[in-house]
Formats: sequence, C-alpha cells, structure tokens
Amino acid sequence: MTPVVLICGDAPLPLPLAAVSVSSVPAVPGKDDFDEVFSKLQVVENPRLVVVGDDRAFAATLTRLLRTDRLNIELAYVTEHDTPATGAYHLATGAKAAQDALNGKAHALPLIRDDAGIALVGEAVYTGTGSTDLTGEMYVDDTRLFSGTTRPVRVRPMPNQPGLRAAVDRRRRWVPRRWTEGRAAQLGSPGAMLVRDGVPHERPLTRSTFYRDEREWLLVR
Repeated sequence: MTPVVLICGDAPLPLPLAAVSVSSVPAVPGKDDFDEVFSKLQVVENPRLVVVGDDRAFAATLTRLLRTDRLNIELAYVTEHDTPATGAYHLATGAKAAQDALNGKAHALPLIRDDAGIALVGEAVYTGTGSTDLTGEMYVDDTRLFSGTTRPVRVRPMPNQPGLRAAVDRRRRWVPRRWTEGRAAQLGSPGAMLVRDGVPHERPLTRSTFYRDEREWLLVR
C-alpha cells in the first residue's frame, strides 16, 4: 500500500506525511482537481488517498470517488480539529490522524448521499428561508420526524447500519437531540435551505433526500 496525499487549500501537512507523494488542490476541490491524484493512484496496487483539509474537502473527494466509480480506493481523513465527520466516524485529528492514515485499516461503511449525487461525510443542516425555522414535513424511513414548522433539522451519517440519523434542534441547548435512525431521510418543504458539510446549496429546495447508496466506501481508521 502506497498512499497519496491530497493537500486541500492551506491545510498544514502533518510531519508523518512529509515523505508521501503530495498533490495540492483548492480548499474545496472540483472534479478537474482530481486528475493528477487519480493518475498516481491508478498505478498503485492497493490505492489509498489521504485527504488533508476540512469536511468540505473530504466530502468533495468522496463525491468524486462515487461519481467516477472509484470506491475501491481507501480513503483517509486528516484534519487539525474535531469536525462533524470526525465525530460521525470516531476519527482522530492532527498527528494521530496522520499516523492512522498511514497505518490504519480500511473498513467498508454505508455510503450516504443525496438525490443530487453528493456524498455526506459529517452533517447536513436544513433551515427555512430567511429564518432558522423550517416549514414542511420530513420522514426517516416510515417515521415522521416533524410536520409543520420546526427548528433546524440535522442529518448525519453513521458508521454502521441502517446508515443515517436525523434530529430536530432543541430550543434549549442543554436538552439532547432525539435522533431517528434509518436508511433515508426525505424532506418536503415550500422552501428549505441546505448546508452539506459546510457548503451551502445555491438555492432553496422544495424536496430533498439523503439515503444509503447500494454501494459502500472504504474509510481508513
């Protein structure tokens, strides 16, 4: 196994990765930014890609693997601080994450994506337009999460089945969220704003779905 490192934006390179082949891309890489790294990986027997950046970069990379049918590539994530993705998958940060990226084992996990073909690695947040209140109706599988007007809704991937979970934000911060698990979360709304892994969707949505793809992906940890 010979890993290739993808440095996203101005993310610092941890010392354990200093001797590994590196490709530099923008903080949120686009589809053309992966050409160089894919050319390096195609000659490797057991390809492993290490993403150094934030959740936006990690999600963009997994999305590109999904769309180009390269889910056989092992994916590792190195970031400085805790993020929704490190929390979702119980990942280390900093130098420890770099060591895990080199020495850890790949595990097949449920792949969560939305109906636009964008992978979710950490958290998606739905809010209303012009305010934090969200109007509409949402189901997780056959369970109704809410109907009417509510606080922001969060959808997060899980490292095990059924694949995802969703919850409505509480008005009091000290009250824990009540998570509902399932294979899919479906929202219908007059207009909802969506932020996927820190990246805002460009326009309001009337329908949106996150669901477990039939394929899995390989996370190193």
